Amino acid sequence: MIDQKNMYIGTLKKCLSMNEELELYLEDAKERMDAAIQHLDKVLSKIRAGRANPAMFEDKLVEYYGSPTPLKRVANISVPDARTIRIQPFEKSLLHAIEKAIMAANLGFNPSNNGEVVIINVPPLTEERRKELVKQAKHEGEIARVSIRNTRRETIEEIKKLQKNGLAEDLAKDAEEEVQKLIDSFSEKIDKLLANKEKDILTI
Repeated sequence: MIDQKNMYIGTLKKCLSMNEELELYLEDAKERMDAAIQHLDKVLSKIRAGRANPAMFEDKLVEYYGSPTPLKRVANISVPDARTIRIQPFEKSLLHAIEKAIMAANLGFNPSNNGEVVIINVPPLTEERRKELVKQAKHEGEIARVSIRNTRRETIEEIKKLQKNGLAEDLAKDAEEEVQKLIDSFSEKIDKLLANKEKDILTI
């Protein structure tokens, strides 16, 4: 009788441990998918639309005392109007370094400075260039889709391993359905981000 009780307690502990492990896998999957969406959102924000956008320049590296430093850390970036970006360095000595960094980024802009700030005029996009940018956005969206699909595959594999080790079949099935719900939810988020970016790019 005692042996049976001990076996029951041992099985219960094992199930609890597996349930906890299962929850960790599901939480990890959600976090990884969320990270893929956040990365996509950040990348899309840097794809030029028809208007001036500070995000295109914030992470461009500027040589600052011998160290490559993100532009947003050494200057204020503002948009006085839809066709102009104004970059005011914290130190005037950085004006030429900022111009050089922008030219090196190959964004298609010709910066100039008036001795105080770097000024970038943003010309309107051609129809051909807009189509290229839409393709670029869709490519980034596909990278995000591949990322969340890989997360699904890896998470399902872990769930199946747990099932082989004793996880109840109904719990494994429920977990797989939960993973699919995550995929559906994050796929919708990707679709929405891409639709908004395409609209932004094509709006004249």
